[in-house]
Amino acid sequence: MKLLPLFLRKPIEAVYERRLAATLVGLPRPQHVGIMVDGNRRWARKAGHTDVREGYRAGGAKVTTFLGWCTAAGIEHVTLFMLSDDNLGRPAEELGPLIEVIEETVRDITAEGRDWEVRAIGSLDMLPGTSARVLKEATAATTGRGGLKVDVAVGYGGRREIVDAVKSAFEEHIAAGGDPAELVARFGIDDISRHLYSPVADHTDFIIRTSGEQRLSGFLLWQSAYAEMHWVDCYWPAFRHVDFLRALRSYANRERRFGK
Repeated sequence: MKLLPLFLRKPIEAVYERRLAATLVGLPRPQHVGIMVDGNRRWARKAGHTDVREGYRAGGAKVTTFLGWCTAAGIEHVTLFMLSDDNLGRPAEELGPLIEVIEETVRDITAEGRDWEVRAIGSLDMLPGTSARVLKEATAATTGRGGLKVDVAVGYGGRREIVDAVKSAFEEHIAAGGDPAELVARFGIDDISRHLYSPVADHTDFIIRTSGEQRLSGFLLWQSAYAEMHWVDCYWPAFRHVDFLRALRSYANRERRFGK
């Protein structure tokens, strides 16, 4: 069966998108969404680009669009997985352009006029050059904006985050004159939750991963204990509003029992 020509397909898709959005009115929405923006390099190759940086640029541009969708949907918190700590081992000629795009993306989403409160989370001190300073300065300007909370995970690893949270809990306790043995005796879930990179993100409702991969790859390991997962076959730069609406529909149709 031949595909419809573009001049017909676009209006039909627009009608379907409006109807899909209408079906979501009044249904449960996730409050904290984690998104794994995967498949940028594969998108570039499939699109015929010889330079995979075109995929990074397209993926960076999609971030701003996606946050607009989340704002319109009433979502309160988004965590974007843009670079893992494992990715820091990539060759410099590949890592450098990717980090440049991340910096550009963060500058865009933190620009004056945006109603988003952004923070960069992860092992920022492991980033090359001045990247950590660039990200910290850009996000600091958004403090107190009060809109959608956005965590940009850069140099991030879920296992590393848990280790750092435990260390931070003990450092805080010892600095206050406490006995480490006493903390060990009463150490619990809240002691880790309070010391995560993003303290308000001790749980995540919904995790979306693009590119067809079906694994967490270390993303939000602590926070995702009861998160719903949604896998999307398309690459991140090709992720459409209708794909987002379908993801929200999938979430709304699930019965969340939290182990009960």
